[in-house]
Amino acid sequence: MAAKPSIPKGTRDFSPVEMAKRNYIFNTIRDVYHLYGFQQIETPSMEMLSTLMGKYGEEGDKLLFKIQNSGDYFKGISDEELLSRDAAKLASKFCEKGLRYDLTVPFARYVVMHQNEISFPFKRYQIQPVWRADRPQKGRYREFYQCDADVVGSDSLLNEVELMQIVDEVFTRFDIRVCIKINNRKILSGIAEIIGESDKIVDITVAIDKLDKIGLDNVNKELAEKGISEEAIAKLQPIILLSGSNAEKLATLKNVLAGSETGIKGVEESEFILTTLSALGIKNEIELDLTLARGLNYYTGAIFEVKALDVQIGSITGGGRYDNLTGVFGLSGVSGVGISFGADRIFDVLNQLELYPKEAVNATKLLFVNFGEKEAAYCMGVLMKVRAAGITAELFPDSSKMKKQMTYANNKNIPFVAIVGEDEMNAGKVMLKDMEKGEQNLVTIDELIQALK
Repeated sequence: MAAKPSIPKGTRDFSPVEMAKRNYIFNTIRDVYHLYGFQQIETPSMEMLSTLMGKYGEEGDKLLFKIQNSGDYFKGISDEELLSRDAAKLASKFCEKGLRYDLTVPFARYVVMHQNEISFPFKRYQIQPVWRADRPQKGRYREFYQCDADVVGSDSLLNEVELMQIVDEVFTRFDIRVCIKINNRKILSGIAEIIGESDKIVDITVAIDKLDKIGLDNVNKELAEKGISEEAIAKLQPIILLSGSNAEKLATLKNVLAGSETGIKGVEESEFILTTLSALGIKNEIELDLTLARGLNYYTGAIFEVKALDVQIGSITGGGRYDNLTGVFGLSGVSGVGISFGADRIFDVLNQLELYPKEAVNATKLLFVNFGEKEAAYCMGVLMKVRAAGITAELFPDSSKMKKQMTYANNKNIPFVAIVGEDEMNAGKVMLKDMEKGEQNLVTIDELIQALK
């Protein structure tokens, strides 16, 4: 008996209906990116491990999918090394390539390799899958799509403002209520400086970024395990639990971080972004959230995260400013800022809230019933005119029983059916049936097209 087929954990098949929904997401995001002048690029699914390693922090490096070298990958490896069973060391010998973890690092590599062809500032977007060797769970997959937009070659905070406008516009089009959370890595660095733990900035940000997931007590426990003193942890409490309006939080931070030049710079940057967005009247809530840290090491300025307000799910969009990323590839002085929409989580949110427009999901609008050879030939001629008018339509390929053909229309959620028999052909008309209302009318070809357009 043949083994039952399966797919790897954390991956999914998508049905035609699901693909229609996903394309609605991708097309909506793509349209907004185009509206703001972003251009599309693509990069390979696999990158050299030397490109990927060390860019995502220690935790991120562990989640990279490594690709085994082809050919004799034992060549050059001693018996002693094989018997050591040192997985990390052997992987470095067996694997030179890996599946991309995100789209930002490959983009930085692209900028460096194509710097002489690019006009700066360079506004690019990219909609492609990424892979992470994470533990699969609700809303977290091993293969998923990201929809990134980045601007490189400009230090202006207007780029951050524009990206937040894009976020606001996309979720307004989706009709998803969100809270856009904003923070700044310079503020976090300033806090670490004020509490006397500047060298532990990465440990602090990784820990407090988990506040929503594991709670304050567990965050404090993790901070202590990382060697941060009790006194420093105590000083951190009122800062990470800071409440009030955005203006009140900024005012408090100006006092708290008065002794840190870096921290004050972060406050000023956040104030500019929040004040400008407030004047532009964005539709969704925006909040300065000091617990937002975004664990990735390459962020250096503003950081963003978006939470859906009506569904319990993790971040559905994130991003930030990364001044140093291209420097690791030999191109210094190129600042960048970007966002990434989590298409798979947005898919789940739209499903839970049932927010997909019918026209985005129903692929075929009109089905022609097939009564036989003569009728099918007539319908094919009408089909050409209908499709030329931009209406999605199909002819049932076999002259099966009427019940079977109508069941097919119902199963595919086709809203209209065209019935053509001897009488309709003689009159040069079509019987148009509205599947939802159950009504049917005899119409001319032009009337049919007008009714469906």
